[in-house]
Amino acid sequence: MYKEIDVFEYSNIVLEKMSPGIFLNTKKADTINSMIIGWGGITVIWGRPIFIVLVRDSRATYDLIESSNEFTVSVPIKNKLLKEIGICGTKSLRDMDKFKECNFTPIKGRKIDTPIIAEADLHYECRVIYKQTLDQKSVLPIVKSRYYNNNANHTVYYGEIVDQYLYQKEE
Repeated sequence: MYKEIDVFEYSNIVLEKMSPGIFLNTKKADTINSMIIGWGGITVIWGRPIFIVLVRDSRATYDLIESSNEFTVSVPIKNKLLKEIGICGTKSLRDMDKFKECNFTPIKGRKIDTPIIAEADLHYECRVIYKQTLDQKSVLPIVKSRYYNNNANHTVYYGEIVDQYLYQKEE
């Protein structure tokens, strides 16, 4: 069951849930994936509601988002999904099907092909309208103390939010 929401109605909860993390979902052909993000947020740029996410170029997610130019964000509210956050935050699509491992139910987006995670509550569907790879030399002093791999490039994706809602899986 879907419940319509205003794009900024839950933006404070999104920021709160960045720790321990929220699910960034991507799709390329029949391959779907979810990874955990702890950076990003909802804002307005160019008069449009935007969800900003950062993806390291060494991640399997990078290839999927580059191919599809879309993503969904699924935020657990009632069900914390901490075990699943642990799996999606530490395992790679290259090693396992994380949707299968976490027993996630993928639900096709209402306006895009990339699925949401039915077991989460809050969802954003986004189309990439701009992206930029961060300059390593400028970013390195900032992330040096926070990351074990300082050689990875991050791309910032600006996803226009084309749909947002609460979803409750029917029992």
